[in-house]
Amino acid sequence: MKLHGLLFFVVLLGSYSIDKANAARILAMFELHIKSHFIMFEALLKGLAAKGHEVVVVSHFPQKNPIPNYTDISIEGALPSLLNSFTIQYAVNQKNINLLHFVWNLNIKFCEKSFEHPKVQELIKSKQKFDLVITEYFGANCFTGFAHLFNASHINVASSMTFPWIDEKFGNPSHPAYIPIFFLPHTDKMNLQQRVYNTIMNLILKFGSYYFSELPMEQLARKHLGNQLPPLREISKNTSLVLVNSHFSINIPRPMVPGVIEVGGLHIGTPKKLPRDIEKYISGANHGVIYFSLGSLVRSETFSEEIIRSFLDAFAELPQRVIWKTDTISGLPDNVMTSKWLPQFDILSHPNVRVFITHGGFMGTQEAIYSGVPMVGIPFYSDQHHNIENCVSKGIGVKLDYHSISKESVLLALRAILENPDYERNAKRLSQQFRDRPQSALDTAIFWTEYVIRHRGAPHLRSAAADLPWYQYFLLDVVTVLLIIVVSLISVIYVVIRILLKIFSGLNRRKTSKSKRD
Repeated sequence: MKLHGLLFFVVLLGSYSIDKANAARILAMFELHIKSHFIMFEALLKGLAAKGHEVVVVSHFPQKNPIPNYTDISIEGALPSLLNSFTIQYAVNQKNINLLHFVWNLNIKFCEKSFEHPKVQELIKSKQKFDLVITEYFGANCFTGFAHLFNASHINVASSMTFPWIDEKFGNPSHPAYIPIFFLPHTDKMNLQQRVYNTIMNLILKFGSYYFSELPMEQLARKHLGNQLPPLREISKNTSLVLVNSHFSINIPRPMVPGVIEVGGLHIGTPKKLPRDIEKYISGANHGVIYFSLGSLVRSETFSEEIIRSFLDAFAELPQRVIWKTDTISGLPDNVMTSKWLPQFDILSHPNVRVFITHGGFMGTQEAIYSGVPMVGIPFYSDQHHNIENCVSKGIGVKLDYHSISKESVLLALRAILENPDYERNAKRLSQQFRDRPQSALDTAIFWTEYVIRHRGAPHLRSAAADLPWYQYFLLDVVTVLLIIVVSLISVIYVVIRILLKIFSGLNRRKTSKSKRD
């Protein structure tokens, strides 16, 4: 018995040694100080650390408690916090042009602040060795140059669907006839006007990303990483893959090249036990609960007094209880509870939650779909219009336009869901489709990350389409050759016919002349 125990220990020790031998040093770098983005990346990084990889993270969100194999290089405080910083009016005024200003111009300023941080400068000058560099690809792909600096493999992560500039980088098909731009309130079934607008925006975003993001970013990267740095576009060609926060069940079915991996819902884990007061409040609701949150940026309490009163008056007429993530609001009905912070996914996972009132943020939308909870959406900016339109098209949501909010419109939207069981049935069905995968989103992301590590990069995943000039990608050179051939053939046929007509015409004239002489 002792011998068997000793053999088991030796085998276990050997397995541990093998794992350690295969463990990689991973550098993850994130310039954006947006918590909702980081929670996706954090789930992946913690998963990799739990697998035994040594993970070093440059971010604005250091861990409060130490995690084995996870080391923070904190740049917290380099930028002002965005948490709960948007007023309703600011959110409503964010048009596409403002959004692109944020994605490109402001993002580059965020990159500059991150580069200038003393701890990042120390990292640049260090002689550390890394096997893999993981960076976010949102607008300005800030830290691409670090893959070259450390001679490491490179992976991008995107906290949303793919952007046109990501599709272009990986040669991923993004046909504008049925693949809507992330920023537009379109589904995959567009009319002519929408397809024209979608196509124009697609081109603007691709060219704009190069001129307003990639070129300025290259200057910034060379300033801090050295003039010997190759062009970022050349470095990007060695990016092995991108992990995108989408899934065909809740977004749109579309072709993906091998280097683009869907891991939608990566941040979603096992729901935790609710605080006692919230659990009691939800469980004691005989008619169910309505959960109301506008995410981590927008402050609900900055609604106008008229709109706040519209919500409260509407809630007072419903038998359901309401939990509202907001700061202090006076004059609450007896069936409304408020709090500045709430464990959103844990609440949505409770079987007594019947409706989620949301701004349509991507993470919250995924959590509601995963939990099978239908939504009333009040979109303000960015992808929120697209996300809510998508939910409406799938029969799991109702759109509530901000400019038409009143007691009546709130009641109409909520009762549409509460009194029509189809919304709940559709939400439960979509939840099953979203969950039904051969691997969890986290396991999928870890597998492909380790795949890149095992193969020391994965150039064999790269589509040749990524290297084609635009005129070759759209077959304009082929079309030109075919047009030349067709025009040449038509010209030859035209000339031959003219010659034949002249010959026949000449013969006819001769016959006519001969007949007259006879």
